[in-house]
This record gives sequence, structure tokens and C-alpha cells, in this order.
Amino acid sequence: MPDTLHSWRMVEPGQPLALTESPLPEAGPDEVLLKVRACGLCHTDVGFLYGGVRPNAELPLTLGHEIVGDVVAGSPDLIGRTFIVPAVLPCGDCELCAKGRGNVCRKQKMPGNDFHGGFASHFLTPMRYLCPVPAGTTDVEDLSVVADAVATSYQAIVRADVEAGDMVIVVGAGGVGTFAAQSAKAFGAHVAAIDVDTRRLEAAGKYIDLPLDASSLDTKAIRKAVGGFEKEHGLPRHSRKIIECSGSGAGQATAYALLNHNAMLAVVGFTLEKTPLRLSNLMAFDATAFGNWGCLPDHFPPILELMGAGKIDLKPFVKRHPMSALNDLLREESHVHRPVLIPDFED
Repeated sequence: MPDTLHSWRMVEPGQPLALTESPLPEAGPDEVLLKVRACGLCHTDVGFLYGGVRPNAELPLTLGHEIVGDVVAGSPDLIGRTFIVPAVLPCGDCELCAKGRGNVCRKQKMPGNDFHGGFASHFLTPMRYLCPVPAGTTDVEDLSVVADAVATSYQAIVRADVEAGDMVIVVGAGGVGTFAAQSAKAFGAHVAAIDVDTRRLEAAGKYIDLPLDASSLDTKAIRKAVGGFEKEHGLPRHSRKIIECSGSGAGQATAYALLNHNAMLAVVGFTLEKTPLRLSNLMAFDATAFGNWGCLPDHFPPILELMGAGKIDLKPFVKRHPMSALNDLLREESHVHRPVLIPDFED
């Protein structure tokens, strides 16, 4: 095994990541060292580097929190096995964890935020809550996006109590939104999706029953289109499930405008923009709005079961890139496919 860790680190906000070398860390009693197979690129990484969002750890910091890799050091029982690392790692012992709210555990650790992440050749992590990749799984590298894009959107669908026959509206059909649409369809829901990029709507294809181009439709027209779909399919004009994944002020305003009686709004996307809202709409509609941070590790096995059954499909929605292309990808304003970075460091 090599003795050098190669990584792409954030040194200063607004500056390209720096390629660095450091000694390979040793795994402690409750840790494992993974050889990174792949790390997904998330909008959160862009927010840290260029969006003014401050990571919790001091700089320089290796970003990247969608990680899949092989254990090469640590617990002898785990060496050689492949794992997905949840993007949110709770402590498992506090009051919030005991109440099933470990995703907001105040002692939680997030790779690429609280400690060095996965844009690297190797990754040191707590071993608790790692999700094993089933033996015989192909395209293991694509599974990196399960850590956040798939899992976070899945938890939002679960918390919104999505059931067969529901009207689910996904705002923002990027990486997270596309997987939210897939999870909603897996639960038997009707799915509308809204985006300003028609390429994303086209890519989502069979997982969207009603694609809505927000670049040509205003909020009033979007509401009318959704209402028309509900009427055409005999759906009730209440109890919509709205999943906001755009991470933009405009998207959040649109999501809020789609509330109806007994609706549920899950806010998954993040932005520093402030959106003016009339909160009394929640009262008038007796609706519910909640934020969704990360995903409990408990949800990962059922997600992999849905993937095994073909109900969640990663392949059409991810694109692999060499990790050396990371800085160029971070500067791109929009990705039709979720970028998956494959380490290509020279030993």
C-alpha cells in the first residue's frame, strides 16, 4: 500500500482546489481507511468553494462527501470490502439519535465539511454506519451518488409520507431532483418536475409525468398546468407533496406558491438567497413545510433494495470524469448529469 495521500484541497474561498500530497493517515480504533473508488460532485461543494458557504473545518480542507471505496486499513473484518459512506454520520448516542433524528445530531460528522473528504486517493472515516455494497454489484463507482443525491432525496420522500396515487411536484430536476422523482415513482406517485433547463427534464424521461419548463412558464402558468394534470387524472386538489431541490430563491418561491390544502413542502435544496413568503399560506391551507438535512443511515439498505429491483437507476443520470478535471467541473454553472470523479493521481 502506498504511503502518500493525494488530494484536491480547498485552500481559499473562490480559488481553484490545490493538488496536495501528505502522509497516508493511520486508522484509529473506530476508523477505517478507504481507497477511494469514486466521489460525486455536489452543489454543496460549489457552495463551499464559490458560493460563500463556510465549511465547519478549518482550511485547507479536502472537499467531497459522496464517497464509495474499498477498506484498506482498520478493522481486519472490513479490509477488502466496499462501502458507501453516508454524507451525514451521526454519533448514534445522543438524545436526537435516540429519537430517530440522527441526521441532525449535533455531534454529526460530514466528510468534506467537518473533516477531510473524498476528492482524494484515500479517505479516513469513522467506521460506524458505513453502508456495505452488495457482493457482485457492477458499476460500483456510480454508487458514490447514493451517499447524498439519492439518499437525501429519498429521505425527503419518506418524510413527506408519499404514497401511491399522490401528486408529487419536484422543483429542480438536477441530480437530487431527478433521484427524488425516481423515489416518488417507486412509491407509486404521479410526478411533475419543474426546471429552467429542458435538457434535465428530457433526461429524466419516464420518471416524470408532467415536465414543466420554468424558463417559459411563470408561476401562474405552472399552477394551472399542475391543476389541469390533477383534474385530467382524477386526482384530489389537495395534499400535494412538493419537493424543493433547486437550491434557488426562484425555485423556493415557486415551490411555496404550489401549496394547497393539506400539502407538504420538503425543502431539500440550499441557497443563501432570501425568499419573501407569506407564511399565513401555511395556516390558510393547514399545510406543512419542513427542511430535510441529509439522510439517516437506516435508509440506505431500502434504497439499495429499490436499486436492485430496478426502481432507482443511476446509470442514465451520472457521468464519470477523471478527478483531475475537478476544477473545471466546479466552475460549470449547470450539469445535466451528476459528475462522478474517479481518482487518477500518479503514484
